[in-house]
Amino acid sequence: MRVLGVDPGLTRCGIGVVDSAPGRRAVFVAAGVLRSAVSARPEERLAAIAGGLEEWLDEYRPDVVAVERVFAQHNLASVMGTAQVAGLAMVAAARRGVPVALPPPSEIRAAVTGSGRADKGQVQRMVARVLRLAEAPKPADAADALALAITHLWRPSGLAAGTADGAQLTAAQRAWAAAEAAAR
Repeated sequence: MRVLGVDPGLTRCGIGVVDSAPGRRAVFVAAGVLRSAVSARPEERLAAIAGGLEEWLDEYRPDVVAVERVFAQHNLASVMGTAQVAGLAMVAAARRGVPVALPPPSEIRAAVTGSGRADKGQVQRMVARVLRLAEAPKPADAADALALAITHLWRPSGLAAGTADGAQLTAAQRAWAAAEAAAR
């Protein structure tokens, strides 16, 4: 199964693709950040992000698109742009008949690090470990998108066959604990 993760944002939209492999492993395919100019009009910014999403969907042809569920934040302008970009990702997937998953931020952090309260640095380091990358993906938006994709692969109630069971999550949590202990 191939999952495209989208960490929605109007200025920076993280995007990442992972494949499932035998042994319920997640394999890195691609990651990046779609950007829009802060000085552009809102519709131009949305069009720029939408165009990038379309290109990634066409190039990588995912089986599922995982978009971080948007929660209300203190900054209403920020949450509005984030929600608009999440909607763009859902529409682009729907036009291609690709199912969409909407995991909440705490589930993503917990699935990848073992803690729903992990910070961005912890998520970046664990994504690098899980995907066997030499270094943590940067910027954080790209790592967050990869974490979304990994989370979907590991969801017991995923939308497609091939999602991991609880044993995989436990292995990830053990790996994270070992990495944190070694770092101390």
